[in-house]
Amino acid sequence: MNNILTIWAREFYSYFKSPLAYIFIVVFLMLSGVFTFYFGSFFEREQADLIPFFTFHPWLYLFLLPALSMRLWAEERRSGSIELLMTLPVSPAEAVLAKFLAAWCISGCALLLTFPIWLTVNYLGTPDNGAIVAGYLGSWLMAGGFLAIGACISAANNNQVIAFILTTVCCLLFLLSGFPVVLDFFTNLAPQALLDAIAELSFLTHFNALGKGVIDARDVFFFVLVIASFLYANTVVLDLKKAV
Repeated sequence: MNNILTIWAREFYSYFKSPLAYIFIVVFLMLSGVFTFYFGSFFEREQADLIPFFTFHPWLYLFLLPALSMRLWAEERRSGSIELLMTLPVSPAEAVLAKFLAAWCISGCALLLTFPIWLTVNYLGTPDNGAIVAGYLGSWLMAGGFLAIGACISAANNNQVIAFILTTVCCLLFLLSGFPVVLDFFTNLAPQALLDAIAELSFLTHFNALGKGVIDARDVFFFVLVIASFLYANTVVLDLKKAV
C-alpha cells in the first residue's frame, strides 16, 4: 500500500506540474456547460434533473480521457524512466494501479468541479438528489473504464499520438457496441448469443441507466470488471515488454 500511495502521489502531482491537468479540467468544465445548456436545453426542458448534463459525458470522455491516459506509460517509455521505475522495489501491478488511480482522481476532480450545476438545479426546483448521485457515480465509473483502456494501450506504445488514436477508436467501439452499426457487421458471422454479448459491452447501455438514477448492480459490476480486466492486461503488457 505504501508503494501504491508513493507512486500515486508522484503521478498525481506531476499532472499539475504541467498544463495537462489544468487544460483537461478547464476544457471539460467548459464543454460540459456548453453541451448541457445549449445542446441539452437545460432551461427549456423545465425539469429539475441533470439528464442533459450526464447525457453528453460519454462523448466528452471519448476525446478528453484518451488525452489524459496517453501519457501514463508512453511518456515513461519515451523518456526511458520506465526502466528506473521497474528497478525500484515495486511490482508492476502496484505501479499500474497507482498510475491509473492518479489519472482517475484527476477525472474525479474535474467531475467534482461541476457541482455548481447541481446547486443550480436544486435552486430552480426539487430534484431527486439520489438520482444525481447515481449519475455522478456512473460517470466516474465510466471514466475509469476509459482510463483503464487508455492505460493498457499506452503501455503497449512509446508514442503518445498513436496511443491517443488507438484509445479513442477502442473506446468508440465500446460505446457503439450495442448499436446496429457494430452489430450488423457480426450478424452473418456470429450466433445470436455472441451478438447479445457484444451488445452488452456497450458503455452507453450501462451508463444510461445510472445517468437516470437507476443503480443496478450489474451496471456497476460491468464497469468494475472492465477496469479490472484492462488493468490486468496492462500488467501483462508491462511484463511482456520487460521480458523483450
